[in-house]
Amino acid sequence: MAYRARIRAVEESTPSCVYEIRALWDGEAAVWVAESDDVPGLVAEADSPRVLVQKLRILIPELLELNGAVSDRTASFHVLYQHEDTGVLTF
Repeated sequence: MAYRARIRAVEESTPSCVYEIRALWDGEAAVWVAESDDVPGLVAEADSPRVLVQKLRILIPELLELNGAVSDRTASFHVLYQHEDTGVLTF
């Protein structure tokens, strides 16, 4: 029930229905991991951004429908990719 209220709140606060997705690089697992505050329950991983987007195209509508979102709407999503790395520079 809390998910449905959250989905409604997201839909009302996002009139253009653009769902924001964060994708972080997990160096240990060598995969991109996607999560979102806009899509409750979303956690996906893939070894490339292209494969991750393919998964998101399937997972996002499924999760929104399971959480009570209106199913006859169209929406889009943005993925923000973040890859951090550290190293020692010698100069």
